Amino acid sequence: MKDLLKIYENKQPEIVFHWKDAETDAEGWTVINSLRGGAAGGGTRMREGLDMNEVVSLAKTMEVKFTVSGPAIGGAKSGINFNPHDPRKKGVLERWYKAVAPLLKSYYGTGGDLNVDEIYEVIPITEESGVWHPQEGVFNGHFKPSEADKINRIGQLRHGVIKVIEDAKLSPNIARKYTVADMITGFGVAETVKHYYAIYGGTVKGKRAVVQGFGNVGSSAAYYLAQMGAKIVGIIDSEGGVINEEGFTFEEIKAFFQTKKVNALVSDTMIPFQEINERIWQIPCEIFAPCAASRLITQSQINQMIQSGLEVISSGANVPFADKEIFFGSIMEDTDKKVSLIPDFISNCGMARVFAYFMERRVEMTDKAIFEDTSKTIKRALQKTFAKSASKTRISETAFEIALKELIKL
Repeated sequence: MKDLLKIYENKQPEIVFHWKDAETDAEGWTVINSLRGGAAGGGTRMREGLDMNEVVSLAKTMEVKFTVSGPAIGGAKSGINFNPHDPRKKGVLERWYKAVAPLLKSYYGTGGDLNVDEIYEVIPITEESGVWHPQEGVFNGHFKPSEADKINRIGQLRHGVIKVIEDAKLSPNIARKYTVADMITGFGVAETVKHYYAIYGGTVKGKRAVVQGFGNVGSSAAYYLAQMGAKIVGIIDSEGGVINEEGFTFEEIKAFFQTKKVNALVSDTMIPFQEINERIWQIPCEIFAPCAASRLITQSQINQMIQSGLEVISSGANVPFADKEIFFGSIMEDTDKKVSLIPDFISNCGMARVFAYFMERRVEMTDKAIFEDTSKTIKRALQKTFAKSASKTRISETAFEIALKELIKL
């Protein structure tokens, strides 16, 4: 696997687009790792301190993810180095999407990512730039449908992603009108844990879980895990967090979900970040869902969790470990040898899978069909990994080997 990984990591991306904003100090990159299948896909993120290497690693991660989620296209990613809380953010995004519009019309599809909202920012701003839909490039480059078929499929995709969830089991509060895009990635993170225990042995019910990050992914993962009967014992985000070693009730987790503000946890019992960042890694738990920014988890933090009884990690974040390598750095490799580490390209493939689902012809548009499709996709990936090796360790290594053999034709 290491030889395959080295070949894949060292291969230069096919296209790197570099942009500097004329009105602010914002700087951005679109990295297209390859045009496998005639197109490439990957979301747009924004954070202060982001650099091209981060975008390259995420583009390569997306290509691996597409081996699980489909469609069979190349991986890409866009990243903007800018403070997402700056009031000039909208103008930066408008100028960014105007610059990348030719790519989006030809062979590149994008969506929301860290600090960039799919529904309220990506779709309306790209439309203003003359793009029918942020995934138009994938239709044109990969599917190559007739004009009438493209219009129908884009309409299906547009309505599907922003569809308001009507199933009371899938939404924390139907009256709040949460959408598929709000919930699907976190749903996949939780379903990964459920399928892991079903395939490798055990049950989610009664297991203790820690969630890192409380944006769309972390909050929805916590909601669905709690709904399954897991006990959420700790939540940490960039501002602080909460701890209850007996486990928060499902109603308490629902309340946290509904009271979060701008993707941040809000609680009367909030523990300051510095304090909780010392304490949370030592709390006994079996499940860990890292759903914050990339490359945050240190060797010390994960060692403490393993010593406290950790069993499985379902990665909501892309590249969650603080490794310098693009894939499978020393922290990830060490963790993979000791516990069940489900890689990001399986556990957080929900949004990518939803895009692939709605790009097909005339799919069922019910909540049940949409969410079951993502669940079944994750289940198949874990079953394929289990069939190659039934060991509860080295799951990521096995999953990478399966994916890389598909991408690298030796």
